[in-house]
Amino acid sequence: MSYQRTPQFSSRRASNWSRNQNNTRFTSNVKLGPVTHTVLVALMITVLGLIYLTQATRATGYDYQAQEIDTKIADLSTKQADLKIENARLTALENVKNSSVAKSMTKPASTNYVSE
Repeated sequence: MSYQRTPQFSSRRASNWSRNQNNTRFTSNVKLGPVTHTVLVALMITVLGLIYLTQATRATGYDYQAQEIDTKIADLSTKQADLKIENARLTALENVKNSSVAKSMTKPASTNYVSE
């Protein structure tokens, strides 16, 4: 019976060693199966989806605030237009009362209304 001794590292690997480098590999004692990997991937996708949803709803919240402000601006613009029309109407009556034609008119002595 003959025994043959092989070197632990090949000569190619030994020539690649350099100073101050770690040449060991870390092997975990925990072995995960395919089901566990699937569950972990699904969990990571769920967390990323929740983060995306929180960002999307935050942007939507700003959109609702902007829409409320736009609605208030539109309401105030309508109110301003109505007040301008009312102001024009009132000033027109004042102008008519103070005009030279209205001043030259006389007031009637009596007024009679037609009844049905």
